[in-house]
Amino acid sequence: MKQTYLLAAAAAILASAACNAEKGTNASGAASAEVKPVKPPANGDWSEIVAATPEGGFVMGNPNAGVKLVEYGSYTCGHCASFAEEGVQPLIDKYVKTGQVSYEYRNYVRDPYDLAAALVVRCNGTKSFFPLTDALFKGQKDWMGKLQTIPAEQQQALGGLGPDKQFLEIAKLAGFQQWAAMRGVPSAKSTTCLTNEAEVNRLVEMNSDATTKFPNFQGTPTFIMNGELVEQTANWATLEPKLKAAVGG
Repeated sequence: MKQTYLLAAAAAILASAACNAEKGTNASGAASAEVKPVKPPANGDWSEIVAATPEGGFVMGNPNAGVKLVEYGSYTCGHCASFAEEGVQPLIDKYVKTGQVSYEYRNYVRDPYDLAAALVVRCNGTKSFFPLTDALFKGQKDWMGKLQTIPAEQQQALGGLGPDKQFLEIAKLAGFQQWAAMRGVPSAKSTTCLTNEAEVNRLVEMNSDATTKFPNFQGTPTFIMNGELVEQTANWATLEPKLKAAVGG
C-alpha cells in the first residue's frame, strides 16, 4: 500500500485543527422542483434507514429522495465538528425524516489519526455509523488532545510502522478502542478493523475519487447536492438556504 499519510504532516494538522476555511455565502446551490414529504417507512421514520454506498459512504434516509446530499468530512477537522454540532440534527429533523433529502457521509481522511478514527467508526457498519460519528465529533477535543501530546520521537516511530500496525497503535494512544467498546464495538472486532489493509486502501481511494470527480474540492467539510459540488458552503447557516431552495421550500 502507498504510505500516503505521514505522521509529521499530521502533527502540524492537529496543532492547527485547520480544515476548510469559511468559504463565503454567495454561491448558489443545486435547484430542483418542489419536493413534498414522503410517507415514512412502517414503524419508524426515514432517518432510521441507513445503507452503505458503492462510493464507500453511509447514507441515511429515503433512497429515492428528490434531493441527495453528500458530506465529505474529516474526524480531525474542527469545521466538520462544528457542522456536526450545529447542522446535522436540524438536517435530519427537518429534511431527512420527511423523506425529502437523503444524507450521505463519506470519509475524507486527512492524516493517520483521522484514518484510525474512521476505521473504528466504520467497524460496525450501518447499525452504528452515524451514532459513532456523532459521538466522535462531540469528543473531538478530548481525543485530539491526547494525540497532540505524543512526543516527536514516538510520532516518528509510529510513522515507520506498516498499515497492519500503525492505526492500531494510534487507536490505543487516542483511547479509540476503549471508547468504541463502551458503544458496542468489542475490542477484538476493532482490532480486526484497525489492521484491515483493504479498508485502509479503500479510505485512501475515497480521497482520490473525491478530488478526481470534483476538481474544485477544497477541503472538509465539502457538500455535494444531487451530484454537484455546492461551493462556498462550510456550515449550516450557508448550506440550509441552498437545501431549502432545492426541496422547494
